[in-house]
Amino acid sequence: MLGERTTKRFGPNSKIVTVDGNLASGKGKLAQALAEKLGMKYMPEADQNYINKITGHTDILPDKFSGLYSLKKFYEDPKCSDGNSYRLQIWLYSMRMLQYADALNHLLSTGQGVVLERSVFSDYVFLDAMYKSKYIRKQCVNHYNEIKKVSIDEYLPPHVVIYVDVPAADVYKRIQERGNTAEKKVELSYLQNIEDVYKTSFLPQISETSEVLQYTGAEAENVDQVVEDVEYVKITKAPWTEQNDVTFHDLRILVQDKYNIIDLYNLPIFVPEVTVGGLEYDKLYYQFKALPGRKYATGYNADIGDKNIWFK
Repeated sequence: MLGERTTKRFGPNSKIVTVDGNLASGKGKLAQALAEKLGMKYMPEADQNYINKITGHTDILPDKFSGLYSLKKFYEDPKCSDGNSYRLQIWLYSMRMLQYADALNHLLSTGQGVVLERSVFSDYVFLDAMYKSKYIRKQCVNHYNEIKKVSIDEYLPPHVVIYVDVPAADVYKRIQERGNTAEKKVELSYLQNIEDVYKTSFLPQISETSEVLQYTGAEAENVDQVVEDVEYVKITKAPWTEQNDVTFHDLRILVQDKYNIIDLYNLPIFVPEVTVGGLEYDKLYYQFKALPGRKYATGYNADIGDKNIWFK
């Protein structure tokens, strides 16, 4: 309102770059190296406790307060009838929505580019792989698509998507050699389904709005070449080319308020896997509020040492 303009902050590397690939494909190492060499902010893959981290809390909450799922249980029994697999996926979609909001907010507020490991735009790859592997029901896929349809379109897609192409068989071998005990139980067919969805669905779709760079696992180790390729990329596709200071301002207002983001995908659709009954919700709510530093808003909890509360 007073003349501040987003586009004035932008430079050659003011981009959102995501690095995608299968499990154990080396994407994390590449993403971190890219961010360092390009002077961008690095955001590791959003995990179960991402919402806890962005609120300033360092303690790890029990699973019942973080999606009601267990990653270990997913690897050990992905077809478990209690709905654990879909709760995992829908919770991670929520975390990736929040993380991508943070990435956009950082770019628009500072002009510094951001490199992320995966993003909310590629999240559905794992949903489809789960369904193909018969881990979840068709109703779960429908529920996910309903939520995605009314939420993700509020965002601008990545400027550049980097895909690290490592065959599923090689990924499986790496996991067996270096993965943790639970991760080693992942099925090769699931890894193959992830690869197939990436190549037949995600990459063709995202290439309509983002610049796509693909590398083999060996090529991705040549970070200097990848950096050069990213620097040479010209952003020529909508919707980024259609933006101006007004639309950037509107987007920045949206992504700054995480409650607005949560409201985008908080739909009253009944799916047993992710629906909590009223009495159970009430019980969980008061258990959560009884935790240290959770009763009031951040900065207003005397039980964790917050000071000068009456003067804030």
